[in-house]
Amino acid sequence: MKGHILIIDDEDQLRKLLSRLLALEGYTLHEAGNIRSAMKILEKEEISVVLSDVKLPDGNGVELVQTIRSRFPQVETIVLTAYGNIADGVQAIKNGAFDYITKGDDNNRILPLVSKAMDKARLQFRIRDLEKKIAGKYNFDNILGNSPEINAAKELARKVAPTDMTVLLLGETGSGKEVFAHAIHEGSNRRQQPFVAVNCSAIGKDILESELFGHVAGAFTGAVKDKKGFFEEARGGTIFLDEMGEMPVELQAKLLRVLEAQEFYKVGEAKPVKTDVRVIAATNRHLEQEIAAGNFREDLFYRLSVFQIALPSLNERKKDIPLLATWFIQQFSPKLNKRLTGMSPAFLQALQQHSWKGNIRELRNVIERAAILTDTDILDVPSLPFDFQQGVDSTSSSLRLADMERSHIIRVLAHVKGNKTRAAELLDIGLTTLYNKIREYNI
Repeated sequence: MKGHILIIDDEDQLRKLLSRLLALEGYTLHEAGNIRSAMKILEKEEISVVLSDVKLPDGNGVELVQTIRSRFPQVETIVLTAYGNIADGVQAIKNGAFDYITKGDDNNRILPLVSKAMDKARLQFRIRDLEKKIAGKYNFDNILGNSPEINAAKELARKVAPTDMTVLLLGETGSGKEVFAHAIHEGSNRRQQPFVAVNCSAIGKDILESELFGHVAGAFTGAVKDKKGFFEEARGGTIFLDEMGEMPVELQAKLLRVLEAQEFYKVGEAKPVKTDVRVIAATNRHLEQEIAAGNFREDLFYRLSVFQIALPSLNERKKDIPLLATWFIQQFSPKLNKRLTGMSPAFLQALQQHSWKGNIRELRNVIERAAILTDTDILDVPSLPFDFQQGVDSTSSSLRLADMERSHIIRVLAHVKGNKTRAAELLDIGLTTLYNKIREYNI
């Protein structure tokens, strides 16, 4: 079906006529003779477009537009006005209606107008569903880990999220600062507005000011037209400034003005631009040391650090490694078209013993690499980088020579797409020997 339409009119004959006309176009029709019945249908069915008369037994269709817009914001309403009563149609559009049709005079407009309204409603429903999906992805419950260290950080983030307070996230690279920033945004009253993430270290210092605050045409060579900056794009929402310690000192003064006065200057413009945006900043640097070295403004530091959250490194929360690794395995298994069911004890032991300089990001990459290399449904030590294998318990069954030889033969056979002659050549063994090992290892 092309979508659900609700027709609200107390004239039975007109409702039936419109229903038959629109049903022939493939729409699913619902009918109501008054506002009360219409609201029950809207609550029960996923209506995309409403066609409503202005004069109804229990209310006014023009006022109904506002009610529908506030309670069902994805639904588009087309108002049916009496002949010559243009004022009702104009007021309905001001109240949020998609358009209006004059009864008996705009019959040729009905189908194309409904089609356009339906397209807009579908887009709005898709945006709604996407926002729900994103909100679900970035809520605090989806930040994996049960260690005391990560739970303490999540508890602080939950408490500050509903406020408009500036937050400074401290932690090593790869410790999940952007995930926390997004979760704080989704837990705030700004969740329906944009979340804009900016990596200050990834943008050249010569263009960072223009990217953050925008510019006007002619501000510099190549500025052929006005450009919105990230702060303007994030209006009403949240801007996440990652790697704040990399921001040039001269730009830090402009950021301080945004935090204190909620305004900024575009490059090349003398008039300030007002903004309403929440700032979440993050850094892996020790800002007190940067202040002492003259690389960071002390006043900006105190303005940013009103509420600090220190995110633990993976080395500080190794109890969470099994949970994180299992989650990554579940993510990569369908993507690689494999049925991965878990890890061997020795594999997990190697993960626990490793010093994670890259934190969760490094763990993710290691699991992805192992998932690609493995030929079995269990991730085992041979699929790990060599430096991970040092110090793993050699008595583990996963490190028996026979197991390692079997895995190596499987990998070579896969590489040559089952050509046993070529596999024997690569393994530097006789073809008969290879057949014997295939039988022995039940490959």
